[in-house]
Parts: sequence; C-alpha cells; structure tokens
Amino acid sequence: MTQDIDPITLAVLAGRMEQIADEMDATLFRAAFNPIIAEAHDASHGLYHAVSGDTLVQGKSGLPIFVGVMSFAVKAVIDKAAENGDLEDGDIYIFNDAHLGGTHLSDMRLVRPYFHDGKLFCYLASVGHWHDVGGAVPGNYNPAATDAFQEAFVLPPVRLAKAGKVQTDIIDILMRNTRLPQSAQGDLNGQLGALDLGKKRLDELLAEYGADTVRAALDALQDRAETLMRTELTDLPDGRWEAEDFLDNDGITDTPLPIKVALEIKGDQMLLDFTGTADRCAGPVNIALPTAVATAYVAIKHIFPSLPANAGVMRPIKVKIPEGSLLSAPFPAPVGGYTETILRMVDVIFSAASQAAPDRVVANAYGTINALSISGKRANGQPWVMFSFYGGGHGGSPEGDGLNHGNAPISTATIPPMEILESAYPVMFKQWALRPDSAGAGQHRGGMGATYEIEVLEESATAFLFGERGRFAPKGVAGGGDAALNRFEYEQDDGWHAPPMASKMVGIKLQRGQSVRLDTPGGGGYGAPANRAAADVARDVAGGLLTPDYATQTYGPDWKEVTQ
Repeated sequence: MTQDIDPITLAVLAGRMEQIADEMDATLFRAAFNPIIAEAHDASHGLYHAVSGDTLVQGKSGLPIFVGVMSFAVKAVIDKAAENGDLEDGDIYIFNDAHLGGTHLSDMRLVRPYFHDGKLFCYLASVGHWHDVGGAVPGNYNPAATDAFQEAFVLPPVRLAKAGKVQTDIIDILMRNTRLPQSAQGDLNGQLGALDLGKKRLDELLAEYGADTVRAALDALQDRAETLMRTELTDLPDGRWEAEDFLDNDGITDTPLPIKVALEIKGDQMLLDFTGTADRCAGPVNIALPTAVATAYVAIKHIFPSLPANAGVMRPIKVKIPEGSLLSAPFPAPVGGYTETILRMVDVIFSAASQAAPDRVVANAYGTINALSISGKRANGQPWVMFSFYGGGHGGSPEGDGLNHGNAPISTATIPPMEILESAYPVMFKQWALRPDSAGAGQHRGGMGATYEIEVLEESATAFLFGERGRFAPKGVAGGGDAALNRFEYEQDDGWHAPPMASKMVGIKLQRGQSVRLDTPGGGGYGAPANRAAADVARDVAGGLLTPDYATQTYGPDWKEVTQ
C-alpha cells in the first residue's frame, strides 16, 4: 500500500531530489576534460526506478533527450543484471550501445544500483558525450557510415565496478579504443565522481526522511505528472492533424527522406503515429526505437512546459513507430547522426500541434546541430580533434520573435565559446556573427542564424560535416514564412566549394590558412508577415538583422516611413 504524503513534504522532497541530480550534473561539468561536456553540457544525470527503469528525477542542466533514453539505458542494465543474477551494492555498469540505450555511440552511460539497508532502492545514472570513441573518423560523426562499427567502438553493458572494486581491464579496453585517452579518462573519472556524489546525497536524504517516505514521494510525483498531462490534453480539441518534413539525404544516397506524423487527441489521451516515415536507410540518420520514443517526450515537454520531468507525463501518450522505418533501426544500423533525425521529429510534431493549438507551439527552429570536426596533428606529432556543434535561429512564437543564435531545442546545452575552442585547438575564428535575412518572416519572425568562418593554423587538417536543412528549410507556422537554408563551404587552392550532398561530407583536406564556413538557418516565422509592425521591421533593418531590400520584399515598404 502506497504511503500517503502531505503536500509540503512532497514539495520539499521533490526539490531535494532534483537538487541531487543537479549536483551530479555540476560535478561532471566541472570535472570533465572535453569541452562538449565541460562547456556545452552534453551530459545528464538522474534517478531511475528500481524495477522498470522509468525516469524518476532528472537534473535541469542536462539534455532533455536523455530524460527518455536513459530509462531505456537503465532497463538494459536491469535486464543484464537479472541475466547475471548477482547484482551487488557498489556495482557500476558502463556501455555506449545506442540500440539499447538510445542516442549514439559517443554517449557513454554509467549506471549504478543504489542500495539502502541492503535492499535495492533505485538506480543512479550518468551519461556524457565523450570526445572520441574510435571509429572511422575523429569525433565519431561519420556521415558516410553504413553500420555502427564504422562510427565508433561498440561497448555492450559490462560491469566497470563489482561490489565497489573497479575492473581496470575494462578501462584499458576503453582507453585503447580512443584517439584521446587523456580526455576519455578525465570524463570517466568525472562521471564516477558524479555517481559517488549522488550516492552520498541519497544516503543523507533517506537517513533524514526514511526510505518509505521518499519512495512514496517518487510515486506521488509520477502520479501527479500523469494527472496534469491528462488535464492538459482534455483542454485541447479532439481531432487528428498531420505534418510531414524531410531530411536532405542519408549521406550515402542523395534522396530526400520523409518523416511524417499524425497527432490525434481523444479526451485525455494522445497518439503520435509516425506511419509514412521513410524506411531504414543505408546512412547514419537512422535512430533506434528508444531514441524515437524519447524524442516524442521532448516535443511534448516543449508544448506543455509546466509539466515535471518524469515518466508519468508519458502515460497518457502512445507513440506508434512503424517497424522497418528509420525511426526504429535495429543493430548494427548506423545512428551517429541521430540529432538531425530527432530534430526533424520535433519539427513535425510542432507543425502538427500548431494546427490543433497554435497558441502553444513555436515555429520550427533551425533544425541541425551542424556537427563539424576539424582534426590533425600538431608540429610535435600530438593529435588534436576539434569537434563541436553550432547554433541557429529558433522559431517565432505567439509571444514574440524567435531567439537569435540559440542551441537546438533537443537540449539545454550551450555552444562552446570561440575563446575556449581557439585556446584548445590550432584554429582561428575569422567570423562568428548573426546571419542577416536568415529568419523566417512572420508577425513574429524567427530568430537569426549565424555565420562561422574557421581558419586552420597548423600545416594541414581534415574536416567533416554532418548537418541538415541544406535543401528543406525550417518551416513557419500559423501563416509564418520559412527560414533560410543551411549552407556550408570549404576553401581549396582554386577557391570555395560546397558539398555535393549539401549538408554532409567527409575527407575535406585543408592546408594552413584555408577555412571552412557555415551559414546556419534561422527559425521559422509565426503568423502572417503582413501583420508585423512596421516599427519592428525598421528596428531589424537598423540593427543589421534585415537588409533593406529583403525587408521591403518581404514586409512591404511601410517600414521606411518609421522614424527610429
């Protein structure tokens, strides 16, 4: 029988448990060696159900996509431990298999059972994007991969620690399969430190309140999240709305790939049906089923932002993913470019939801992380790998214009500052600026994309890009216009070149003084451009966000009459 818990105690315990996950996040961010974790915060921590693996609590600083996928990761460990039959206090499992734990092979997952008074209470988990995990290309975003083995070293769930004793042979294997062992060792130690901190804080919490009270609070928080979700759905009209968008290609064959959704609401339940989405493809824009389900959660959380981050939110929502589609690709299908596919999933869910409840939805964001890697060897022979992702504009909303130069809506990560990148790698940013005329027009325009130009300072380097939105622009909603396309160019002795597949390319050879340049998309517009105030257009022209000709062509000449 579930213990009753008063509202004040429930609120206190909810805050305390969120604080545990937040402290775990902060511990790793401060200890990690690679900027993708330390600066961009591509990591997450949380507490998970002892039997189902469901998300109980997640830190607020980690990536939202991990809320859903980490429950699959924990469940994979639960199944592995049941198979072994010898789970002990102090065990720690580690793996990066994306088909079991979601996302991609760069994300290393550590899962630790938490025992109290000799009984399993819950699981603690840490996930972080390691800088390099082997594979064919430095940084692991290989747009030419046709199976997982070409992307990275694949590690199934194995025990890193047994009853508190670390198995150093596992660490030896990991360090031998990375180009940057010092970085990987530092990140691993940071994740182990975060798990230790989580255990310490849970010990303190349960000593103060007791296991039964804390368990009751966790159950109550999930039940309340479900109730809130059902209430939100009841407030929306019943119906069925569809949307479709496209990926440029899979990096292997230059053919567009549709992603389609039908959003259906009946009373206090919702169905997200992705029937009609493209079949599994040869290249790495496939995603595993756990990733697809988690992405649906991320989109729902954006549409209903006041809801808490636990598994109860998804109980009234069914996600239908067709077998054989690129949204449910089995091992060893390549999934390294999962970010591009889940961004398109979010886009189509937003586009469908805008037809049912336009006041709750923003237009499409720029829709690609533009995973760009530049790597080589220094004069002393030491290898270097600059892997990073880049920002763009967010969609306009019912409340105002979209955010200029933001990060992707699948995360709360930050774009690594150029000062950090320039200090760590032999590159120079010749340009880092907003991109004029890149936003979708609307009553509330989208945010502006950005322009980045990066020069190589070492004798030579090799680059690759894994991006999207080179052929299908971010869409507006509620009558808003589409944003600018993504554009990538690289410099050679005979001038500037663009990739044949628009947004994906490997093996770009660069010499000292040559550069690559990214012009990222803005966000889609919200509402009819004719309804935009002339003063707002004039302000954007004065600020250099719109060129005069573009402003006149898009919004008409009235802005010229406004005195700034």
